[in-house]
Amino acid sequence: MARAGFYAVDSGKISFRRDGNWYSDEERIDNPRIAELFSRSIHRNADGSFYLQVAEERAPITVEDTPYVVKAVDGDCQAGFIITANDNVSERLSPSTLEVAPDHVLYCTIKGGKYRARFLRSAYYQLAKFFEPDPQLGFALTVSGRRYPVRHAASGKPRSPSTPGRS
Repeated sequence: MARAGFYAVDSGKISFRRDGNWYSDEERIDNPRIAELFSRSIHRNADGSFYLQVAEERAPITVEDTPYVVKAVDGDCQAGFIITANDNVSERLSPSTLEVAPDHVLYCTIKGGKYRARFLRSAYYQLAKFFEPDPQLGFALTVSGRRYPVRHAASGKPRSPSTPGRS
């Protein structure tokens, strides 16, 4: 007997990819409302794997890099920066968490430090115009008079003076 409900979460292999899009099997989910619903329904298992929980429906998902991406950045160096993630939730950027991966992709932590988020290219460029070169640190971001080095993700050390990244 069929029951009313939401069955899309178990209809195929669901994944969230580096490009900031959801996929069912190999087909991109283009409906922005479903993509936002999925982004708001992410949970992490104790083993670090992820799943979607929508009402009573639960399905494992594959996360290619991070479960969240930063899709927009607003603000300035005086007031600070507000980032918006793929779940359309905005929060204050914690500049001390900025880091560049070896592949030159920018990351930060969100959701109270619980999750790492990858900056999409457009969001990276919105923030990168505020980066300051520093011969010792590589790059830094000054917010409200305090200077934050952009760390290198592999070592935790500040990034060398090559251009940080793209997604």
